Amino acid sequence: MTEQNDTKQIIAEGFKNLMSKKPFAKITISDITTESGFNRQTFYYHFHDKYDLLNWIFYNEAITPFVDGLSFDNWSSKLLTMLNTIKDDSRFYQNALQTSYGDEFREYVQSVSSNVFSEIIEDIAGHGGVSEDDKRFIAEFFSFGIVGTILKWVKTGMRESPQVITAHIENLVNDCKRLAISRYLNS
Repeated sequence: MTEQNDTKQIIAEGFKNLMSKKPFAKITISDITTESGFNRQTFYYHFHDKYDLLNWIFYNEAITPFVDGLSFDNWSSKLLTMLNTIKDDSRFYQNALQTSYGDEFREYVQSVSSNVFSEIIEDIAGHGGVSEDDKRFIAEFFSFGIVGTILKWVKTGMRESPQVITAHIENLVNDCKRLAISRYLNS
């Protein structure tokens, strides 16, 4: 890890520590620099504001591990990894998703998951039988459902384990896949 990333990580850890104690809206740059042991100039050298810092944390801790190498074959294990990351820092993610950035996080994860479902649908339907508009609609439908499930899980205190949530989603996807294949073969 570079010195710049080390500094960013220290600032991020200080910020996450603060967010486990108080709401995002009440955290100031001064709070973050005091908690992380850096001055304001160092903070602003690495981040534009606390939203930029929040984005960096989401991207580096939850999103990047999810999308790196994401495929049809590994999407459920990648999802489980992301949910475990969120669960491990539950107070931070609960607080963070209540900010205005929560919408950006939702939209980004929906976009990524929609692409994965597009691949699944393409794999099942091939190039015939399902229009491009229908494929896009189905992919978006599943994406909204999964992201909505994740957000509800976070907002309601993550009572179920990440394994249970992942298993429910995986079972639903596999059941729909089997139904789609049988419908496609019978038509």
